[in-house]
Amino acid sequence: MIRRRRRFDDLVGRQLDLFADDEADLLVEADAALVVWQDSGRDSAEEAYGDYQLVADAIADRLLEVREGYAATLPEGTDDEYRRTFGDAVRRRFRSHASVVADLLEDDADA
Repeated sequence: MIRRRRRFDDLVGRQLDLFADDEADLLVEADAALVVWQDSGRDSAEEAYGDYQLVADAIADRLLEVREGYAATLPEGTDDEYRRTFGDAVRRRFRSHASVVADLLEDDADA
């Protein structure tokens, strides 16, 4: 399926490239926490998931700062389009953490 390019695709791609560079340590920490959670036994799964969720929440918070910082500069009407483009790109780019991060981005979509 061919995806049509949207107005903010290039911008969001550059923003996420910068985010990945700036937050490389946090992304590595999240990958490691995800592996620990997936490999944990029944007795430690809840705690391991909590540890993973803390890191995923930190990623989401930083992504929200990026998204909302730029969205605040846009005229009303285009900000929602930008937020949708940003959310879609985050889900594609950070697929392994997409469920936790996307939930937080969706919750704040009205910001």
